[in-house]
Amino acid sequence: MPNVRIPAGVREDVETLWDFHDLRQDPHEVDVCIGLGGHDTGVADYTAELYHQGYFPRIVFTGANATTTLEAFPHGEAVGYRERAIAQGVPDDAVLIEPLARNTAENVEYSRKVLSEHSIDARSVMFVTKPYHQRRVFATCQVVWPEVEAYCVSPPLPLDEYVSSIGDVDRVIDMLVGDTQRLTVYAERGFIAADQEVPGEVQGAFDRLVAAGYTSRLVPEEPVRV
Repeated sequence: MPNVRIPAGVREDVETLWDFHDLRQDPHEVDVCIGLGGHDTGVADYTAELYHQGYFPRIVFTGANATTTLEAFPHGEAVGYRERAIAQGVPDDAVLIEPLARNTAENVEYSRKVLSEHSIDARSVMFVTKPYHQRRVFATCQVVWPEVEAYCVSPPLPLDEYVSSIGDVDRVIDMLVGDTQRLTVYAERGFIAADQEVPGEVQGAFDRLVAAGYTSRLVPEEPVRV
């Protein structure tokens, strides 16, 4: 039986990180939507919902596979998301795929390339991604595609409902912790914009969750030397 209950001892810290990563941006009418692949099929569903609401005429789904998504999407995350959106009534010709990206920078860069190859001049873009990924996507876009007007949204689920939808509370907490760390580490390495400052209360919550063992999504603090 899946574990979806946030332990009482860490709930406050989890809520702190959850609230921090939410940019609280409302959907906007834009030229293109980019749906970032992953294990969360709610991203594909919400992208389809926003399409039907008329926020954009074209979608790019982006993503290859991670080890955690091979079983769910044997042909890749972008392909799986596209199939899911079409099953929800999004027209086939409204959806492009970018099936090669394996990290957030590649999601943005390769999607931009796909749009260029199809002669689509996107001056405004709405990224749809997982709730804990919003700040990193936005900061990545500032570096990789700085001239575009960018927005970033996620399926509007409260924390507990989101954990239930994923079916694994430890996985969600680990992801929250990992993305919090990446805001600092990746900014130091120049991968993302450096303006996503982590407030003291967020850093404290992060430190306590790391001490509690939620560390599976942390990256090495120092670049690997080869």
